[in-house]
Amino acid sequence: MTTNRALRGPWETLRVEIEDSILLVELDRQERMNAISPTMLSELPMVWDLFEADDSLRVAVITGAGTRAFCSGADVGTVADRSRARTGVFERENRFTPLQAKVSKPTICAVNGVCAGGGLHFVADTDFTIAADTATFLDPHVSVGQVSAVETIVLARRMPHQAVMRMMLLGRDERVDAEHALRLGMVTEVVPAAELRGRAIELARIIAGNSPAAIAVSRACLWDALERPMHDAVRLAWPALRAHGDHHPDAQEGPRAFGEKRPPKWQR
Repeated sequence: MTTNRALRGPWETLRVEIEDSILLVELDRQERMNAISPTMLSELPMVWDLFEADDSLRVAVITGAGTRAFCSGADVGTVADRSRARTGVFERENRFTPLQAKVSKPTICAVNGVCAGGGLHFVADTDFTIAADTATFLDPHVSVGQVSAVETIVLARRMPHQAVMRMMLLGRDERVDAEHALRLGMVTEVVPAAELRGRAIELARIIAGNSPAAIAVSRACLWDALERPMHDAVRLAWPALRAHGDHHPDAQEGPRAFGEKRPPKWQR
């Protein structure tokens, strides 16, 4: 498939693999602790666009290459470069994570080491995160004179506000280990480092076995609900739920397959 060939690269700052219907994306600047560079910022949106366009791919996993770091944030040298052409327009400059790139398919973040600053974007913007027992999380923005905003704003809607505020205010001196991140709800599971990739792919395969259409509607409703009062979110989700249940073939195929004790045949 043309899209599959394009996804495999070559990429300068990423490693991209495909396992059946699973896309595995590794941030790969190990010499810089997988820090986000301008090249990475240009390559990631291309990967997400190709993933979104490929109907054979159902779930993406993003992790870091190596064992030391998941992502140490933005490369400080490029952040300090005032010669870069910046527009200040969010939609033009922030498409490097799945949510920002408007990916409609499930995504999993697998944090394999240090996750700092801009690396928290991936934790905030994927559907859920799992972590190696060696993972640590920190937000050093204010310690290097930068504003902490986008990733912390999203995280504050998914975990205790005070915990996010504490990370932001204490900067590089507040390091949250994997077990603490689990208690805070920042991650959903902690596994031994050697098992992280395998567990992420295992979870992705389970998700890929469910109805893609039902997942797409459910996922959209849940993300949308973060921005609304509960009653409004439920009221707006109801028509989407009913439209799927009344008209989409998967809504009939699922119960039928369950009753016949066979794997369902979902519509693509």
